[in-house]
Amino acid sequence: MTDPNVERKLVEIIRIISESEKPMGARLIADEMHNRGYAIGERAVRYHLRILDERGFTEKHGYIGRTITERGKKELSDALISDRLGFIITKIEELIYRTDYDLDTGEGNVIVNMSYIDKDDFDNATDIIRYAIGHGASISPKVGILEEGSSDHDIYVPEGKIAIATVCSITVDGLLLKNGIPTTPAFGGLMQMENNRPEGFVDLISYSGTSIDPIKIFMRRKATSILQAMDTGCGKMLANMREIPASAAENAALLLQRASEKDISGHICIGEPGMDVFYAPVQRGKVGILVMAGINAVAAVEEAGIRIETHPVSSVMEYRKMELL
Repeated sequence: MTDPNVERKLVEIIRIISESEKPMGARLIADEMHNRGYAIGERAVRYHLRILDERGFTEKHGYIGRTITERGKKELSDALISDRLGFIITKIEELIYRTDYDLDTGEGNVIVNMSYIDKDDFDNATDIIRYAIGHGASISPKVGILEEGSSDHDIYVPEGKIAIATVCSITVDGLLLKNGIPTTPAFGGLMQMENNRPEGFVDLISYSGTSIDPIKIFMRRKATSILQAMDTGCGKMLANMREIPASAAENAALLLQRASEKDISGHICIGEPGMDVFYAPVQRGKVGILVMAGINAVAAVEEAGIRIETHPVSSVMEYRKMELL
């Protein structure tokens, strides 16, 4: 599991190495970490450096020390940077508030992920998305299609591109809130699938400890095996977990059942009070709700080798304007 406190230290170590004109050793890094307010020893620094080496963010030069790689520079520019910590959860909370989809009338907005693809690849991409939706890899069978030049929903589609909107699983949080159930997105992660059923998280990132969406991080790492999961029943898909008050669990279960009848579902599981949900920790007095990520269908397109640019938890869209593929 990925601890947000560990991630912050990793990013600070990368930052220190990047600021040096020569390789840096663990002792010098530990001294600088102390200067920046981190209580971490030389031995712990070595542990963190091994993680950075494994991720390809740093390179070891014998006993001289480490330097930052090009991959590390990219991670530093858009990952867990301290002056942006909390940005994604703030954006998510705003979109949750803007979700007003009414299960009874079928009117209102849902949260969507936006993906942009070349027009020439659109047919192949939609075939894969349709296949993924048919295998339950998304939370809704509906998608939104925006042609080039479109500026609907405050979304601009560049020339030569088509935008595909998929319903984001954070929509579930919007439905819960709209029906009086407070919710807090807790973790995004990789879910191991066995025999077409969730087996357990193999990696987690906290929404509160990251500056970019955890689901996007896993997509960038190319950590999924969604096509394999659909073909064989075993593989890694994207999922997330939110927490609600334990006293609201019964009402949440009824609401989610109603939502599934309106085509918003996706391997939903409600845990027990204070108990882990598929290895994701849950706070005392809370219950966890697991939902498969709506972006799985798009991630499958990327796995197939089709170039696609995806922005999770991007905007809101009127659900009635979305359509079946």
